[in-house]
Amino acid sequence: QVLLVESGGGLVQAGDSLRLSCTASGRTFSRFVVGWFRQAPGKEREVVATISRGGVSTDYADAVKGRFTISRDNAKNTASLQMSGLKPVDTAVYYCAATSRDGLLHYAKSVYDSWGQGTQVTVSS
Repeated sequence: QVLLVESGGGLVQAGDSLRLSCTASGRTFSRFVVGWFRQAPGKEREVVATISRGGVSTDYADAVKGRFTISRDNAKNTASLQMSGLKPVDTAVYYCAATSRDGLLHYAKSVYDSWGQGTQVTVSS
């Protein structure tokens, strides 16, 4: 496992942009596939984006494709989620997660064994 800390959440208006950061410590970050998840009140936690160990491969939930960009810097032990064109439906607690499970990308929350504490993103209309 690896220790993850998110930052960058906040209150924004529809159409605004926001960048979330995830800082890792404790293990070699490049060994982990990283995912960003979100959980809105009363809803299941869902995957938003995932990135491979080297950062070359990425994938996104259909709801955020073209608006969100996931990236990582293994030298700095960080991962980021750049969000643009934010909508009220994007309001949720956003979590960074990591897994050492074999595979290029991972989408299921059950696969991830390291989680950050979450950061709130609120988008007003």
